[in-house]
Amino acid sequence: MKPKVTIEDIARLAGVSKATVSRVLNERSNVKAETRERVLRIMQEQGFVPSLAAAGLAGGRSRLVGVLTPPFTQPTVPEILRGVAEAIEHTDYEIVLYSTNAGQSPTTIVNRILALGLTSCLLVIQPGPLTPRLLQLASQGLPVVVIDDQGPPPELPSVGIDNRVSAYQATMHLIRLGYRRIAHLQGPAEFRCAQERYQGYRQALDDAGLPFDPALVFNGTFETASGRACAVALATLPLTERPEAIFIANDQMAFGFLSAAEALGLRIPQDLAVVGFDDIPLSAHVRPTLTTIKQPFYEMGRNAVELLLSLLHGPATQPVAGAEGGYQPPIRIQLPTRLVIRESCGALTLHRRQEQEHSLSDE
Repeated sequence: MKPKVTIEDIARLAGVSKATVSRVLNERSNVKAETRERVLRIMQEQGFVPSLAAAGLAGGRSRLVGVLTPPFTQPTVPEILRGVAEAIEHTDYEIVLYSTNAGQSPTTIVNRILALGLTSCLLVIQPGPLTPRLLQLASQGLPVVVIDDQGPPPELPSVGIDNRVSAYQATMHLIRLGYRRIAHLQGPAEFRCAQERYQGYRQALDDAGLPFDPALVFNGTFETASGRACAVALATLPLTERPEAIFIANDQMAFGFLSAAEALGLRIPQDLAVVGFDDIPLSAHVRPTLTTIKQPFYEMGRNAVELLLSLLHGPATQPVAGAEGGYQPPIRIQLPTRLVIRESCGALTLHRRQEQEHSLSDE
């Protein structure tokens, strides 16, 4: 393991005083922009953990868990935090909660968390570009767990789901209902979860022997606006080219799709069946109610806390079969999802029709 980099090392390499480095860590305004940028760059290059945090960890005095989340406006965050809070409630630890907002550097926020010297470990929801920094911290002994990472699988303990299998289940549900021409509204290409959900969609079509039509794949942003844009695009297609169903890669986009479809005169599910992904609370209250894949957000929060606290007393790896002292990958917990069937996929309508037909045949 590398020797720990100190604040004196950063000051020497940046050609500034220790007081200036401290002001950068605490985001004081009385530091020139070019100086701030140079100090932060050297911290990043050196994998710097502020000495106050390191001392707090070494002494074992901290009973605080640092939690870094995306903006609270993201609909998946509150349920994850509910699981985090309830798991912490049964321990001797407390939460120190931080949220990233527009214009704030996640790396700067992490540096501020550590500079306080209070937290003994770090839980990060959707770390994204912060992952390299977290890897540096983990290599220096800071217990780190991530939830729902959007990039390549990090070499960090993590909690999430199997997006590919879940998307396969969603698409196969539509196929089993008799739909053959199935579209897909995917998330941003740079997000691993969007890539995997697309792969699950393709695999389901292949396994069912259905042709893949690239004209039925639409690019989205995980925001409602791209769902509305997709509905408009589908409505402009000739009737003979329209899909019978669509799998949408998250519920936010599905809400936009349902709203625009109604305005455009597309009946859901009579004209087009819809399945989403996430099962956030609003999914049960839109009209028609949304069939979707339920992510276990609450369980993600609970499991992440339990894993993180276990790392405070043991290694952040799991054994590899047949490995003797070699590389051991970090623990990755994958939680199961489930399909929640509601009105938008047409299954309930089909079930009622079958019941009616059965009743008439008995008379």
